[in-house]
Amino acid sequence: MTQQYNNFERELGWDDTIEKDSEFILLPDGLYHFTVVGMERARHTPNPQNPGKLPACNKAIVSIKIVANEGETELRHNLFLHSTTEGMLSAFFAAIGQKKKGEPLRMNWNAIIGATGVCKIGTRQYNGNNYNEVKSMLYPEDVDYTKVLNSQPQSSQAGYQQPQQPQQPAQGGYQAGQF
Repeated sequence: MTQQYNNFERELGWDDTIEKDSEFILLPDGLYHFTVVGMERARHTPNPQNPGKLPACNKAIVSIKIVANEGETELRHNLFLHSTTEGMLSAFFAAIGQKKKGEPLRMNWNAIIGATGVCKIGTRQYNGNNYNEVKSMLYPEDVDYTKVLNSQPQSSQAGYQQPQQPQQPAQGGYQAGQF
């Protein structure tokens, strides 16, 4: 049975009854295995009053799931598609097994869901509250697995790279999958 049939998430009505309390989990700083569970394409737009160093550019908002002794949590991690942050992009794709050190890689965003890797989690403070954030993604050869604080996730896609399919132009005036 596929996950969509086991998923009981739904839209709530304005007059529905709710009972589930917040399940916020703050993980201790350290190294963790993660699974990529989502990705959103977005655009980074600098604040005009405080533009910072990064100009306007595309960004991927990657959602990762971490299962630890403290519980299960999902973090969002921004990956900016800009030459100044290329090293962070390389580290992400290396962490999930798509890139090797020193070798070029065409980023394949369609193949990241379900991929697993190891990242360094830290804590940041915002408005007096502590939150977890991804500090860095780790190349597999740089991970000291004795220091990873959770067990490796079980994923059907772990270690498997789907073969690249050649892109073919659409025939008949419509895109594949349109109907």
